[in-house]
Amino acid sequence: MNRTRGRANVGFVAAVSLAAGILTSCTSSGGPNGPPPDASDPHGITVWTADTLPDRLAKTRGMLEKFASASGVTVDLVSVPAHRFNQVLTSSAASGDLPDVIGGISLGNVRTAAAGDLINVEANAKVISNLGESTWSPRSLELTRDGTQQLSVPDSSWQQLLYYRKDHFAQAGLRAPATYGDIQAAAQKLHTPQLAGFVAANKSQAFTQQSFEHIAQGNGCEMVNSKSSVTFDSPQCVGALRFYRDMLTNYSVPGIQDTDTVRAAYFAGKAAMAVWPTFMLDELAGLRNDARPNCPECKADPAFLARNTGVVTGILGSGDEPAQFGEITSWTITKDSDADHARQFVEYVMSDGYADWLSIAPEERLPVRAGTEANPTQFADAWRALPAGLGKKEPLSKFYAPDVLSVLLKGVDDVKHWGIIQGRGDLAGAALTELPVAKAVHDVTAGKVDPKTAAKTAAASLRSILGSLN
Repeated sequence: MNRTRGRANVGFVAAVSLAAGILTSCTSSGGPNGPPPDASDPHGITVWTADTLPDRLAKTRGMLEKFASASGVTVDLVSVPAHRFNQVLTSSAASGDLPDVIGGISLGNVRTAAAGDLINVEANAKVISNLGESTWSPRSLELTRDGTQQLSVPDSSWQQLLYYRKDHFAQAGLRAPATYGDIQAAAQKLHTPQLAGFVAANKSQAFTQQSFEHIAQGNGCEMVNSKSSVTFDSPQCVGALRFYRDMLTNYSVPGIQDTDTVRAAYFAGKAAMAVWPTFMLDELAGLRNDARPNCPECKADPAFLARNTGVVTGILGSGDEPAQFGEITSWTITKDSDADHARQFVEYVMSDGYADWLSIAPEERLPVRAGTEANPTQFADAWRALPAGLGKKEPLSKFYAPDVLSVLLKGVDDVKHWGIIQGRGDLAGAALTELPVAKAVHDVTAGKVDPKTAAKTAAASLRSILGSLN
């Protein structure tokens, strides 16, 4: 996705991409109290962040000032764009110049660092043990572990969502669209020439793969199994392709849909359901001047859509459990770190500094640690009150009903990610570059091929990609 709205470089396409760009530069902000700490400083550590936007770096430096004041440990903050992460990591490891801590990185990036044996899994595990393992979302820990090894400390998530018009659903007597059957029944009842029942991407782009993955995983569709065998031609994936085709063919807008058109249809009040990530939450509330709802009712009430929108996280097809596409971002302590000070820093960010960290972009950073053992909802409650938006800032709780925010906070428990648990996140990342899944979705929804043929063709391409990765 081309994110031209001033968002971070860790946008929902870049965040899972394993393709490395050409290294040109990294930006060091210096320590929180001035220039970078001297390499011989026994109380100084280096921290990488995937954030690159000036306002986000400024907020991060403010958090580091508080940490330094409380601990006496200074931090050299280095900004490494997500699309250059692999290259920077490789060159730094080769030169013996790894940071102590890496933050804001995707599941794919974590696995890349683990494959190079660059992670201090004992230090990561100690952070979680010291703060209380039970206070983290179990799914976030599952996705950041390799067996019993804790590859990173999960800090937040963003999720792909199914947005739906609660007002239209209520008027039609429909329940929330949480299953394939619910979605199809609602689209069929609500679809008119003026209102598309369902909109989602079908252009050959990475966003289409992620949108389809959001729908497909609840049908038991996996890209690869635990034995590293491609399974995209399974009956489950064929069934998911058929469902996606039927929705876009029978109850959607005609032609190609992409990142921008899907959002535009929902913003204009011309779609009853839409697949998009959590990044749209502040926009729906009218909190961003560069992306504002323009439905007829929105002219008098910019927050009309936010108040009349519900969200579904995990979707259930014929699979065993609801599932959704999403990303978990993490902190990880490296093998060459000053482990004690690095651990102290990560523990601070995930406790006293956690609300500050989430506040940098609440719509992109949903907490995976709801609270402490003493106060189990401390951070979830804080997140609800954090100001969101660009320019005008207001808490999301001012616009969204409590039940909507509760669904969002629990959504991380449904997050899945093709290839991660199976140890082949590299395949999912490469697929986002070469687009065999997105092409299958496009060809099926354009009526060029049937779902079984499209799945077979995509699976063959994935096997070829896997062979080259191996």
